[in-house]
Amino acid sequence: MNETPPAIELTQVAKTFRTPGGERLRAVDGIDLTIRPGEVVAFLGPNGAGKTTTLDMVLGLTSPSEGTAEVFGQPPRRAVNAGRVSAVLQTGGLLHDLTVRETVQMIASTFRSPAPVDAVIERAGLEQLRGRKVSKCSGGEQQRLRFALALLPDPDLLILDEPTAGMDVNARREFWRAMHVEATAGRTVVFATHYLEEADAFANRIVLVSGGKVVADGPTEQIRSRASGRTISADVLDGAILPTIREHPGVIDADLTGHRLTVGVSADGSDEIARLLLNGAGASNLEITTGSLESAFVALTGSEENAR
Repeated sequence: MNETPPAIELTQVAKTFRTPGGERLRAVDGIDLTIRPGEVVAFLGPNGAGKTTTLDMVLGLTSPSEGTAEVFGQPPRRAVNAGRVSAVLQTGGLLHDLTVRETVQMIASTFRSPAPVDAVIERAGLEQLRGRKVSKCSGGEQQRLRFALALLPDPDLLILDEPTAGMDVNARREFWRAMHVEATAGRTVVFATHYLEEADAFANRIVLVSGGKVVADGPTEQIRSRASGRTISADVLDGAILPTIREHPGVIDADLTGHRLTVGVSADGSDEIARLLLNGAGASNLEITTGSLESAFVALTGSEENAR
Protein backbone atom coordinates (compact mmCIF):
# COMPACT_ATOMS: atom_id res chain seq x y z
CA MET A 1 0.00 0.00 0.00
CA ASN A 2 1.37 3.39 -0.97
CA GLU A 3 2.02 5.79 1.89
CA THR A 4 -0.18 8.88 1.91
CA PRO A 5 1.94 11.79 0.70
CA PRO A 6 2.48 14.77 3.01
CA ALA A 7 0.02 17.64 2.78
CA ILE A 8 3.05 19.92 2.30
CA GLU A 9 6.60 18.91 1.43
CA LEU A 10 9.23 21.64 1.05
CA THR A 11 12.77 20.56 0.25
CA GLN A 12 15.54 23.17 0.46
CA VAL A 13 13.09 25.78 -0.82
CA ALA A 14 14.54 29.24 -1.46
CA LYS A 15 13.15 32.36 -3.08
CA THR A 16 15.22 35.28 -4.29
CA PHE A 17 13.84 38.60 -5.50
CA ARG A 18 15.57 41.49 -7.23
CA THR A 19 14.97 44.83 -5.53
CA PRO A 20 14.26 48.05 -7.49
CA GLY A 21 17.89 48.99 -6.84
CA GLY A 22 19.09 45.82 -8.55
CA GLU A 23 20.13 44.00 -5.38
CA ARG A 24 19.19 40.36 -4.79
CA LEU A 25 16.99 39.74 -1.74
CA ARG A 26 16.80 36.17 -0.44
CA ALA A 27 13.40 36.14 1.22
CA VAL A 28 13.34 32.38 1.85
CA ASP A 29 16.65 30.66 2.49
CA GLY A 30 16.58 26.86 2.21
CA ILE A 31 13.48 25.74 4.12
CA ASP A 32 12.84 22.04 4.72
CA LEU A 33 9.32 21.38 5.99
CA THR A 34 6.97 18.41 6.07
CA ILE A 35 3.36 18.76 7.21
CA ARG A 36 1.23 15.62 7.43
CA PRO A 37 -2.49 15.42 6.63
CA GLY A 38 -4.64 16.40 9.59
CA GLU A 39 -2.06 18.60 11.32
CA VAL A 40 -2.88 22.10 12.59
CA VAL A 41 0.27 24.18 12.23
CA ALA A 42 0.95 27.81 13.14
CA PHE A 43 3.50 29.61 10.99
CA LEU A 44 5.09 32.36 13.08
CA GLY A 45 7.82 34.94 12.58
CA PRO A 46 8.52 38.68 12.60
CA ASN A 47 7.68 40.84 9.59
CA GLY A 48 10.04 40.07 6.72
CA ALA A 49 10.76 36.56 8.03
CA GLY A 50 9.57 34.89 4.81
CA LYS A 51 6.23 33.52 6.04
CA THR A 52 4.00 34.93 3.32
CA THR A 53 6.50 34.16 0.55
CA THR A 54 6.66 30.54 1.73
CA LEU A 55 2.86 30.25 1.79
CA ASP A 56 2.70 31.82 -1.68
CA MET A 57 4.93 28.99 -2.95
CA VAL A 58 2.69 26.39 -1.27
CA LEU A 59 -0.28 27.95 -3.07
CA GLY A 60 1.51 28.03 -6.41
CA LEU A 61 1.32 31.83 -6.57
CA THR A 62 5.07 31.94 -7.09
CA SER A 63 7.71 29.30 -7.78
CA PRO A 64 10.84 28.53 -5.76
CA SER A 65 14.11 29.91 -7.06
CA GLU A 66 15.69 26.76 -5.66
CA GLY A 67 14.41 23.51 -4.19
CA THR A 68 11.05 21.81 -4.64
CA ALA A 69 7.55 22.34 -3.25
CA GLU A 70 4.86 19.66 -3.35
CA VAL A 71 1.30 19.57 -2.03
CA PHE A 72 -0.21 16.10 -1.61
CA GLY A 73 2.58 14.81 -3.84
CA GLN A 74 1.75 17.24 -6.66
CA PRO A 75 3.04 20.59 -7.85
CA PRO A 76 1.17 23.22 -5.80
CA ARG A 77 -0.69 24.73 -8.76
CA ARG A 78 -2.03 21.31 -9.78
CA ALA A 79 -3.25 20.60 -6.22
CA VAL A 80 -4.99 23.99 -6.12
CA ASN A 81 -6.65 23.41 -9.50
CA ALA A 82 -7.88 20.03 -8.24
CA GLY A 83 -9.65 21.79 -5.37
CA ARG A 84 -7.50 20.17 -2.68
CA VAL A 85 -6.17 23.50 -1.40
CA SER A 86 -7.90 26.75 -0.48
CA ALA A 87 -6.67 29.93 1.13
CA VAL A 88 -7.97 32.75 3.28
CA LEU A 89 -5.67 35.70 2.63
CA GLN A 90 -5.52 39.12 4.27
CA THR A 91 -6.85 40.77 1.14
CA GLY A 92 -8.66 39.63 -1.93
CA GLY A 93 -11.10 40.99 -4.43
CA LEU A 94 -14.74 40.99 -3.34
CA LEU A 95 -17.52 42.58 -5.37
CA HIS A 96 -19.02 45.13 -3.01
CA ASP A 97 -22.35 45.45 -4.84
CA LEU A 98 -23.23 41.78 -4.30
CA THR A 99 -24.75 40.35 -1.14
CA VAL A 100 -22.92 37.75 0.92
CA ARG A 101 -25.03 34.91 -0.48
CA GLU A 102 -24.76 36.18 -4.06
CA THR A 103 -20.98 36.25 -3.68
CA VAL A 104 -20.81 32.68 -2.42
CA GLN A 105 -23.24 31.52 -5.10
CA MET A 106 -21.26 33.19 -7.88
CA ILE A 107 -17.93 31.68 -6.79
CA ALA A 108 -19.58 28.29 -6.29
CA SER A 109 -20.58 28.33 -9.96
CA THR A 110 -16.89 28.27 -10.94
CA PHE A 111 -16.32 24.86 -9.31
CA ARG A 112 -17.30 21.52 -10.77
CA SER A 113 -18.69 20.05 -7.52
CA PRO A 114 -18.89 22.79 -4.89
CA ALA A 115 -20.13 22.34 -1.35
CA PRO A 116 -23.75 23.53 -0.88
CA VAL A 117 -23.89 27.32 -0.72
CA ASP A 118 -26.08 27.58 2.37
CA ALA A 119 -24.07 24.95 4.22
CA VAL A 120 -20.86 26.88 3.57
CA ILE A 121 -22.48 30.12 4.75
CA GLU A 122 -23.53 28.41 7.96
CA ARG A 123 -20.09 26.88 8.56
CA ALA A 124 -18.53 30.33 8.22
CA GLY A 125 -20.97 31.85 10.71
CA LEU A 126 -22.60 34.13 8.16
CA GLU A 127 -26.22 33.02 8.56
CA GLN A 128 -27.38 36.44 9.74
CA LEU A 129 -25.53 38.22 6.94
CA ARG A 130 -26.80 36.33 3.87
CA GLY A 131 -28.64 39.35 2.43
CA ARG A 132 -26.14 42.04 3.45
CA LYS A 133 -24.13 43.74 0.73
CA VAL A 134 -20.40 43.12 0.92
CA SER A 135 -19.84 46.90 1.06
CA LYS A 136 -21.80 46.97 4.33
CA CYS A 137 -19.75 44.17 5.92
CA SER A 138 -16.99 44.97 8.39
CA GLY A 139 -13.41 43.90 7.75
CA GLY A 140 -13.88 40.90 10.01
CA GLU A 141 -17.12 39.92 8.30
CA GLN A 142 -15.40 40.12 4.91
CA GLN A 143 -12.69 37.81 6.25
CA ARG A 144 -15.37 35.30 7.24
CA LEU A 145 -16.80 35.62 3.73
CA ARG A 146 -13.36 34.76 2.31
CA PHE A 147 -13.34 31.78 4.64
CA ALA A 148 -16.71 30.67 3.23
CA LEU A 149 -15.36 30.95 -0.32
CA ALA A 150 -12.33 28.88 0.68
CA LEU A 151 -14.63 26.08 1.86
CA LEU A 152 -16.50 25.77 -1.45
CA PRO A 153 -14.21 23.18 -3.10
CA ASP A 154 -14.21 21.15 0.17
CA PRO A 155 -10.40 21.36 0.37
CA ASP A 156 -8.11 18.95 2.19
CA LEU A 157 -5.74 21.79 3.08
CA LEU A 158 -6.61 25.29 4.29
CA ILE A 159 -3.93 28.01 4.18
CA LEU A 160 -4.74 31.03 6.35
CA ASP A 161 -2.57 34.16 6.14
CA GLU A 162 -3.42 36.47 9.05
CA PRO A 163 -7.04 35.24 8.91
CA THR A 164 -8.32 37.32 11.83
CA ALA A 165 -6.79 40.63 10.76
CA GLY A 166 -9.38 43.35 11.29
CA MET A 167 -11.58 41.24 13.57
CA ASP A 168 -12.53 42.27 17.08
CA VAL A 169 -12.13 39.87 19.99
CA ASN A 170 -15.59 38.32 19.64
CA ALA A 171 -15.25 37.89 15.88
CA ARG A 172 -11.86 36.22 16.33
CA ARG A 173 -13.33 33.86 18.89
CA GLU A 174 -16.17 32.90 16.51
CA PHE A 175 -13.76 32.44 13.63
CA TRP A 176 -11.58 30.02 15.60
CA ARG A 177 -14.67 28.20 16.81
CA ALA A 178 -15.50 27.53 13.16
CA MET A 179 -11.90 26.53 12.45
CA HIS A 180 -11.96 24.04 15.34
CA VAL A 181 -14.88 22.30 13.62
CA GLU A 182 -12.93 22.09 10.34
CA ALA A 183 -9.80 20.77 12.07
CA THR A 184 -11.83 18.19 14.01
CA ALA A 185 -13.17 16.94 10.69
CA GLY A 186 -9.58 16.07 9.73
CA ARG A 187 -8.78 19.03 7.50
CA THR A 188 -5.12 20.14 7.44
CA VAL A 189 -4.81 23.75 8.60
CA VAL A 190 -1.73 25.95 8.25
CA PHE A 191 -2.02 29.53 9.44
CA ALA A 192 0.24 32.54 9.79
CA THR A 193 -0.70 34.96 12.53
CA HIS A 194 0.61 37.91 14.53
CA TYR A 195 -1.50 36.90 17.53
CA LEU A 196 0.64 34.53 19.57
CA GLU A 197 -2.29 33.59 21.79
CA GLU A 198 -4.06 32.19 18.71
CA ALA A 199 -1.10 29.97 17.91
CA ASP A 200 -0.86 28.91 21.54
CA ALA A 201 -4.55 28.05 21.79
CA PHE A 202 -5.25 26.53 18.38
CA ALA A 203 -2.11 24.95 16.88
CA ASN A 204 -0.69 21.62 17.94
CA ARG A 205 2.56 22.44 16.17
CA ILE A 206 4.47 25.67 15.63
CA VAL A 207 6.96 26.45 12.86
CA LEU A 208 8.94 29.56 13.75
CA VAL A 209 10.64 31.37 10.85
CA SER A 210 13.24 34.12 11.03
CA GLY A 211 15.50 35.46 8.29
CA GLY A 212 13.99 33.09 5.75
CA LYS A 213 14.93 30.00 7.77
CA VAL A 214 13.11 27.69 10.17
CA VAL A 215 14.57 28.40 13.62
CA ALA A 216 12.20 26.18 15.61
CA ASP A 217 9.70 23.47 14.75
CA GLY A 218 7.76 21.34 17.20
CA PRO A 219 4.76 20.96 19.51
CA THR A 220 3.57 24.21 21.07
CA GLU A 221 4.68 23.17 24.57
CA GLN A 222 8.16 22.31 23.28
CA ILE A 223 8.56 25.68 21.57
CA ARG A 224 7.38 27.48 24.69
CA SER A 225 9.91 25.58 26.81
CA ARG A 226 12.72 27.00 24.68
CA ALA A 227 12.20 30.38 26.32
CA SER A 228 14.69 31.56 28.93
CA GLY A 229 13.47 29.15 31.59
CA ARG A 230 10.72 28.38 34.07
CA THR A 231 9.12 30.13 37.00
CA ILE A 232 8.57 28.39 40.32
CA SER A 233 6.30 29.92 42.93
CA ALA A 234 5.38 28.58 46.36
CA ASP A 235 4.22 29.58 49.81
CA VAL A 236 7.04 29.25 52.37
CA LEU A 237 6.83 29.44 56.16
CA ASP A 238 10.33 30.82 56.61
CA GLY A 239 11.84 33.44 54.30
CA ALA A 240 15.32 32.51 55.53
CA ILE A 241 15.53 30.08 52.61
CA LEU A 242 15.77 33.02 50.17
CA PRO A 243 19.62 33.53 50.26
CA THR A 244 20.16 29.79 49.76
CA ILE A 245 17.80 29.75 46.78
CA ARG A 246 19.49 32.78 45.20
CA GLU A 247 22.92 31.13 45.41
CA HIS A 248 21.75 27.85 43.91
CA PRO A 249 23.10 27.01 40.42
CA GLY A 250 20.56 27.65 37.68
CA VAL A 251 18.61 30.29 39.60
CA ILE A 252 18.17 33.48 37.57
CA ASP A 253 16.34 35.53 40.22
CA ALA A 254 14.31 35.01 43.38
CA ASP A 255 11.93 37.31 45.26
CA LEU A 256 9.79 36.98 48.36
CA THR A 257 6.50 38.85 48.71
CA GLY A 258 4.92 38.08 52.04
CA HIS A 259 5.05 34.29 52.23
CA ARG A 260 5.02 33.81 48.46
CA LEU A 261 8.40 32.98 46.93
CA THR A 262 8.92 33.35 43.19
CA VAL A 263 12.01 31.88 41.54
CA GLY A 264 13.18 32.25 37.95
CA VAL A 265 15.24 29.22 37.03
CA SER A 266 16.80 27.65 33.95
CA ALA A 267 14.64 24.92 32.43
CA ASP A 268 16.98 22.08 33.45
CA GLY A 269 17.17 23.21 37.10
CA SER A 270 13.50 23.48 37.98
CA ASP A 271 13.07 19.97 39.41
CA GLU A 272 15.96 20.37 41.85
CA ILE A 273 14.72 23.76 43.07
CA ALA A 274 11.23 22.33 43.54
CA ARG A 275 12.60 19.47 45.66
CA LEU A 276 14.64 21.94 47.73
CA LEU A 277 11.59 24.07 48.44
CA LEU A 278 9.37 21.14 49.33
CA ASN A 279 11.90 19.30 51.50
CA GLY A 280 14.00 22.13 52.90
CA ALA A 281 11.51 24.96 53.27
CA GLY A 282 8.24 23.14 53.85
CA ALA A 283 6.78 24.86 50.80
CA SER A 284 3.13 24.48 49.82
CA ASN A 285 0.97 25.46 46.85
CA LEU A 286 3.97 25.02 44.55
CA GLU A 287 3.52 25.90 40.89
CA ILE A 288 5.92 25.52 37.96
CA THR A 289 5.18 27.35 34.73
CA THR A 290 7.10 27.25 31.48
CA GLY A 291 8.12 30.36 29.61
CA SER A 292 5.43 32.02 27.56
CA LEU A 293 5.18 31.58 23.82
CA GLU A 294 5.91 35.29 23.54
CA SER A 295 9.21 34.97 25.39
CA ALA A 296 10.15 31.99 23.24
CA PHE A 297 9.33 34.02 20.13
CA VAL A 298 11.63 36.84 21.27
CA ALA A 299 14.38 34.47 22.38
CA LEU A 300 14.41 32.49 19.15
CA THR A 301 13.99 35.34 16.66
CA GLY A 302 15.65 38.18 18.55
CA SER A 303 12.64 40.35 17.77
CA GLU A 304 9.89 41.75 19.96
CA GLU A 305 8.03 42.92 16.85
CA ASN A 306 4.64 41.27 16.54
CA ALA A 307 5.12 39.38 19.83
CA ARG A 308 1.71 40.35 21.09
